[in-house]
Amino acid sequence: MSTTISRGLGLLLGATALTLSAGAAMAQTTMQMTTTWTSGINLIEGDKKFVEIANKLTGDDLKIQFFEGNTLVPSTQVFDAVQSNTVNASADWPGYWAGKDSAFGLLGSYPMLFTAADYILWTQQWGGFDAFQEAYGKFGMVYLPYAVVSMESGLRAKSPIPTLDDMNGKRIRMSGRAQGEILKRLGAAQTQIAGGEVYQALERGVVDAAEFSGPGVDFGMGLQEVTQYWMTPGWHQPGSMSGVMINKDFWDKLPKDVQEKLKIAADATMTWSLGYFEHDAVAAVRKFKESGTEVVQLPDADVARLQEISNQALVEEACANPLFAKIAASQVTFMADYAEWRGMAGEFAMGRNLKTLPDVDKLKSCAG
Repeated sequence: MSTTISRGLGLLLGATALTLSAGAAMAQTTMQMTTTWTSGINLIEGDKKFVEIANKLTGDDLKIQFFEGNTLVPSTQVFDAVQSNTVNASADWPGYWAGKDSAFGLLGSYPMLFTAADYILWTQQWGGFDAFQEAYGKFGMVYLPYAVVSMESGLRAKSPIPTLDDMNGKRIRMSGRAQGEILKRLGAAQTQIAGGEVYQALERGVVDAAEFSGPGVDFGMGLQEVTQYWMTPGWHQPGSMSGVMINKDFWDKLPKDVQEKLKIAADATMTWSLGYFEHDAVAAVRKFKESGTEVVQLPDADVARLQEISNQALVEEACANPLFAKIAASQVTFMADYAEWRGMAGEFAMGRNLKTLPDVDKLKSCAG
């Protein structure tokens, strides 16, 4: 064999090896991502926007393949699937995992505490991002918060529930461990029902009242067809945060610049999500009223009572779980730290000041 031919074959074999190597690398940087939401629940739009932005930023370095809820694994099993790396990543709402650790309830939404603006400020500047990492890190995951939603609608029912006393004896669909504890103290029974079953549960009288999400999501689910009354405010979720949990072993293998691009995509999605869901809510409020829905406002005295109950429940849970206590102390410290400036801003402020705060010193002592 001539030297020229030999060199040519060497170059060809080398190029083939490089091509195969590149193909293998690309396969390793494909991230399968699912979500808790199906296409019928528009909270999935936040997940889609993150994937869209992330794929643009990462280019050929990472390809996110997105699957809606209940396709790769049942929505209720996404946490375990990501922890085991059966699925590389999944969008979620942290509050769903409060049964694994009650601290997740604070990261998703806590009754009478954070608004959407609070979540953004706390996450970006007051240590919130690290709190997400600590909670999900216990289970071998990294977390990128990216979708924030303001106050949820509140309860919807066929008959009005004008006061807290009227909740006594009622069966209420409401997500969240802390929310269930507050319902219990009001004499109501919490019923856990998947989002896709809320319509039927209200229609058939399985529950007396139910909440699910913001006005836009609720209207898209057709809840105006099976309820006439809308009880507000949505004290159970004055604001909520969601995002994507990523298996840490998978995350650690990503190049640092790709990790940074994913964080940038999450921050960009967070800003987009606030505008998107608020715009959606404004349009949906009009649609609900046009459909004949009657809005019932809880009395101020009842809202104040809810604040007291929520504060007490928060401190009690803190003393049962050091991580919960640590995150609660961080959130309440933010509220206290921000109060003076927010108070000066008055009607121009972001969010609100709580009329009373849980005992932050007690929370810190419980955190150890």
